[in-house]
Amino acid sequence: MTPRLTLGIAAFLAWLPFGAMAQDAPVPLAAPFAPISGADADLDALKWQARPIVVFADSALDPAFKEQMRYLETSWPELAARDVVVITDTSPDPASDIRTKLRPRGFSLVIIAKDGTVNLRKPAPWDAREILRSIDKMPIRREEMREMRGF
Repeated sequence: MTPRLTLGIAAFLAWLPFGAMAQDAPVPLAAPFAPISGADADLDALKWQARPIVVFADSALDPAFKEQMRYLETSWPELAARDVVVITDTSPDPASDIRTKLRPRGFSLVIIAKDGTVNLRKPAPWDAREILRSIDKMPIRREEMREMRGF
């Protein structure tokens, strides 16, 4: 089975309980991919509401930054289904509150859990499949999946 087919089946099965509960209700679509600027983001306001993925670089022209953003955009529906919010910070001067708090060096990918703890830091771009797998291993996400299944 191809990875795309597997991902498609997994996405369909993830939404299946919602369709069973409200048979005539339309399936909600993910909002368009729209990263938040690090200067405008407030991690405390996102606590328990979303899973921030913060992408740092010293410039928006950084090839690693461009590659990471491409990975995130192509898998946006799956990420949005997991309550992900993408935050970008490509301006080291002046340092944003998020940059000051997380202290990246050059390019950095930081995945933060809903409880506000840093779950993962990567110094290089990470494939969306690996990001999704990492999120699905988080205890809060596992609880959400159990609740969706009705257990």
